[in-house]
Amino acid sequence: MPRMLQEERTDVKPGPAPGAASEGVHVLAVDDDPLIRQLIADYLGDNDIRVTTRANGSEVEALIEREMIDLLILDLKLPGEDGMQIARRLRARWDLPIIMLTGRKEEADRVMGLELGADDYLTKPFSPRELLARIRALLRRSRARETVADGLAKIRAYRFAGWELNVRRRRLTSPTGEVVACTNSEFNLLVAFLSAPQRVLSREQLLDLSRLHNDEVYDRSVDVQVGRLRRKIAPAGAATELIQTERGAGYVFTANVEIVR
Repeated sequence: MPRMLQEERTDVKPGPAPGAASEGVHVLAVDDDPLIRQLIADYLGDNDIRVTTRANGSEVEALIEREMIDLLILDLKLPGEDGMQIARRLRARWDLPIIMLTGRKEEADRVMGLELGADDYLTKPFSPRELLARIRALLRRSRARETVADGLAKIRAYRFAGWELNVRRRRLTSPTGEVVACTNSEFNLLVAFLSAPQRVLSREQLLDLSRLHNDEVYDRSVDVQVGRLRRKIAPAGAATELIQTERGAGYVFTANVEIVR
């Protein structure tokens, strides 16, 4: 195992080549175990992710204010202020994706960490490959939320296939002028589709965006909501549907979308 990183070292790899999947990603890893810090820095660095490491949470807020941090890896059990306290404090100021690391296997600890602001957790010892997969998944979800939030804040309406969704009034109007009622989940789901037309959105992304958080019925919840929305906006007499299933990948909204600002 290589020697531990110097705590003032921030970049373990030069920036990735243009077009790389993780281009521009900067992760902050906070763990008091130097071997864990080294493992994270080496593996993520080898996958074109810039990594900053720290042994405690004393500089976390200053780093977030000074640097563009995309995701935080946070050990639950730290000397002084623990990970739960840090996560609670950060959540009051930033919407930053957080993965909690814990050596504890008790469910209560994991649940508490998630309730206090973590988006995901890994139990030590963990696979670096799994950590990378979870980082990428969280960043995809975070960017999808930003796209939808931007749409809700800056866009007055979306128009597609004769339909109009008035974002500010939360009103869906059919090509015949009829107002079609939508639940909150259906509205959020439709905004997610309209903000990313002709792009495949996974069930995980749609689950997150439509605020359905029942892990026990994960796939079925998304499929049920998509099915209901699909029936509401089904073009009369059309041979193809506006929301099509991409087998094994998710769903794609096929219509051209006009944005009204």
